[in-house]
Amino acid sequence: MYTIDIPGRAPILLTHAVFDFNGTLAFEGALLPGVDGWMQALQQILTPIILTADTNGTAQTYADQLGCLIQVVPSGHAKAEIVRQLNGTAVAVGNGHNDAAMFQAAALSIAVLGPEGAALSAAQSADVLVTQIADAFGLLLHPKRLIATLRN
Repeated sequence: MYTIDIPGRAPILLTHAVFDFNGTLAFEGALLPGVDGWMQALQQILTPIILTADTNGTAQTYADQLGCLIQVVPSGHAKAEIVRQLNGTAVAVGNGHNDAAMFQAAALSIAVLGPEGAALSAAQSADVLVTQIADAFGLLLHPKRLIATLRN
């Protein structure tokens, strides 16, 4: 269990990090530089899961490189249901309209406004908005950054 204590909020207890793939970890279906290393570092504290509509049909080709479960899901509601099954112990990271419901089901959510943009619904549903995936990993691997952003 990974605990983040943010002043003015109840402690956030995390076991999983749930990611979208296209637009979040990948650009036009190709894994963004550095993601595999950050994912490996994150695995020391959380269990990562990738939930994707797999628009470009490439996500499964990265399963071994990323060392985590990649599951193709039909909708944002399916993503949210999987996050709900984690009983409030997941951080969700994504950029799409189909990530907004997942964000609402997560204990913590990070929207990524990357090269493929971000849906306004995702940005409005997130706890934090970052401009690149490196920053999302940075918040999780260095929680004082997250505390500084979300403290009351």
